[in-house]
Amino acid sequence: MKSKNLGLALAMLSASSALAATALAPVPAAQKPGFDRIREGDLRADLGFLASDGMQGRMSLQPGDEAAIQWVAAEFAKAGLKPAATDARGAASFFQPVPLLEYRPNTAANSLTLTTGTATQSWKFPDFTGGYKNDLDLSAPLVFAGYGITAPGIGYDDYQGLEARGKIVVVIEHEPQENDPKSRFGGTGNTRHATNRVKALNAQAHGALALIVLAEPNRKHPSNIDRVNRIGGSIRRVPGLPAQALLDDDLNIPILTVNDKLAASLLAGTGSTPQALQAAIDANLTPQSRSLPGISLAIHLENSVRSRGFSSNVVGLLPGSDPKLAAETIIISAHHDHDGFTGPDIYHGADDNGSGTVGVVTMARAFAANPVKPKRSILFVVFAAEERGLLGAYHLARQPLRPLATTRAMINFDMIGRDETASEQTDGLITIPADTSNRLNLIGAGYSPDFDAVVKAANASVGLTLDDRFDKDNALNIFFRSDQFPFVLNDIPAFWFFTGFHPDYHQTTDTADKINYAKMTNILRLSYLSAWRFGDDAAVPAFVRDPPGAK
Repeated sequence: MKSKNLGLALAMLSASSALAATALAPVPAAQKPGFDRIREGDLRADLGFLASDGMQGRMSLQPGDEAAIQWVAAEFAKAGLKPAATDARGAASFFQPVPLLEYRPNTAANSLTLTTGTATQSWKFPDFTGGYKNDLDLSAPLVFAGYGITAPGIGYDDYQGLEARGKIVVVIEHEPQENDPKSRFGGTGNTRHATNRVKALNAQAHGALALIVLAEPNRKHPSNIDRVNRIGGSIRRVPGLPAQALLDDDLNIPILTVNDKLAASLLAGTGSTPQALQAAIDANLTPQSRSLPGISLAIHLENSVRSRGFSSNVVGLLPGSDPKLAAETIIISAHHDHDGFTGPDIYHGADDNGSGTVGVVTMARAFAANPVKPKRSILFVVFAAEERGLLGAYHLARQPLRPLATTRAMINFDMIGRDETASEQTDGLITIPADTSNRLNLIGAGYSPDFDAVVKAANASVGLTLDDRFDKDNALNIFFRSDQFPFVLNDIPAFWFFTGFHPDYHQTTDTADKINYAKMTNILRLSYLSAWRFGDDAAVPAFVRDPPGAK
């Protein structure tokens, strides 16, 4: 009997010790009022409004999105934020105008024509996809520029010894050695060199007239075009969504993506095959770039519809409390637009990205409600036209309202409301844990381990399961699919907080009733505590320009 009692006592002691070990750390008293202001009931009410039928899916340049813009600005004002922009008359404003050009490529007329000596070959959609904001006719010699990457910090340059001025450049998607955990290109995860926009800017800097992108010939995952087509929903709408571009963009050459058969024809003059060229580069990071003498490509692009308009980044400022550090900035962001509607079908965008929009507004209220303010200033931003290509974020990064050089950290919310579950887009491409009901994906740790450490320390008071799977992904292009990416390009420690994909992604069924509000509340509480650390700590997160692979 005594032995049984002793065993029971030991078991109870062990359970008590385990409970104590997992107990949450207390929230600092000075931050507690704002922490407690983050309430599940408010999230339900706000997201129910933003994702309602009346908001018409919040398509960029459409009335529903304009209503969302006005709502965010009104909530910023109620919270007591200061307008962070100025209007055309010089008055303070919550709106940073984002000038856009909307266009619809005429796929029936657009064409590529390859000339080799006296022989010609021509192609139309769907052998190639893409378009350009302006109608275009050009013909120029072809050059092959490997992966199209110039990365001095890694000691790699596809343009070394290659004359690309006045040429059309052909490049391979992604980056070398992407399946090698020890690759100097950040191991198996994408780095900022992997995106087509960065490749196009690099080609433009070398004088190129256009960029042609081919899927990796030796790929072990779907091409980017195949991945997009797996999403379904709004991607497969007929007619499709119009494209949008910034009127004042830094990028001013077209990007076209070609299928494997067309790619083989374009590179036939290299004396090799696309597969062999990629393999030679990947073997030891030796560029295989070359000109293609006697070969030219004619590009004809026209648009059936073309119009101009303005959307807005909604911007509010919480001034820092320290006279010196108030000049420095922390950004908390999301995007307000989604995919609109077609007839009776409304793409509600509750998770994508009503959840993030509500998250930024909630954070503004929390900091405003807290009597004590962080030392550094916080810029709250809800971006325009993310779904059309991160356009509002690129615009703010190009025309910042606060100096980028003293922007110390950025927390970006995009889809923070659901439990990750299997979907057609992700099937076979990423492993999804069995239970994601308390899980938050953090994207960006390679570029700032310091940022990652701050969030993990703050999580001691919240208890979420933090996950870095997507930092190791190279199939889904996650790293450059949300608004933190333009700021990573500007060497700012910036993370995307993301709860993962689900079958309702970009479907009409992405509705507010499917949100995990308890988890969303905890994500925002973690974000609040993390932002406090970024805003108050003497040390700021360092930025790693070229994340190394595994040792």
